Amino acid sequence: MLSFLVKRMGMALLVAITVSIVAFGLLRASGDIALAVAGEGATQADIETVRHQFGFDRPLPVQYLDWAGKALSGDLGRSVYFRVPVSELIAERLPVTLALGGLALVFAVLLSIPLGVIAALRPNSLLDRVCLWIAVFGQAMPSFWFALMLMLVLGVSWRLLPISGTGSFKHYIMPAIALGYYAAPAIMRLTRAGMVEVLDSDYIRTARAKGLRTGKVLFKHALRNAVIPVVALAAVQFGFMLSGSIVIEAVFAMPGVGQLAWISLQRSDFTVVQGIVLMLSVIYILLALLADLFNAWLDPRIRVA
Repeated sequence: MLSFLVKRMGMALLVAITVSIVAFGLLRASGDIALAVAGEGATQADIETVRHQFGFDRPLPVQYLDWAGKALSGDLGRSVYFRVPVSELIAERLPVTLALGGLALVFAVLLSIPLGVIAALRPNSLLDRVCLWIAVFGQAMPSFWFALMLMLVLGVSWRLLPISGTGSFKHYIMPAIALGYYAAPAIMRLTRAGMVEVLDSDYIRTARAKGLRTGKVLFKHALRNAVIPVVALAAVQFGFMLSGSIVIEAVFAMPGVGQLAWISLQRSDFTVVQGIVLMLSVIYILLALLADLFNAWLDPRIRVA
């Protein structure tokens, strides 16, 4: 288990370094940052002053090493627009995004795993097709359109839920449904495929032949093995929800990291965008690492694969 842990952590570190280089390079390749920071109407002298002040006139490898070294100590630079440290901006808004992503994942899992199990019990039946139709509908529908429909029906017409802000738990329900429904179909299809395979295995037939109750066979013997790949997918989907919450946070006016990224892009505040990309990438990598370790704990064969 120790060698498996060391190998996975080494891979995670390499991925994190690669992501940081790509994020740093892409933002530098998007245009002249000094020009964007100086703003419209700035003279060439102003641009040169900004370029020297922020160190944009140094070689790119030097800029990257300086930025990465400070990032390791938690210093992600200073926002050009907000005039405060980037780490403070992210820390203020991260709880909103984490709460939204966590609730969206809970909604996706509670919806998709039961549907996947139900669909696997009667493959190619009408019930199976209905579940697959729900999956296709969820992925084909744009999340922002679904969010607007929820807002129109539950918020405006029926007045059951607030349509913007983060004042209470109710404020998170519609955004979590809109964000989680898009991720549910993938989890549902993987659960269905795993359950169909497991239910057709010899040890399940043996369990049934011994007269075990259907519920015990399904949830104790079949679902535990079928859910192994689902754990990894759910972790990846959670990372996707955090990075994909930009649209949902904008629609529901939620002051999260996604809304901060949107505002920073509009203001050409590349320091903040760079910090957000790095932070979300690290969270995404850590989630994938935890999913690998959890899968190895559930199935020891993975440790020697």
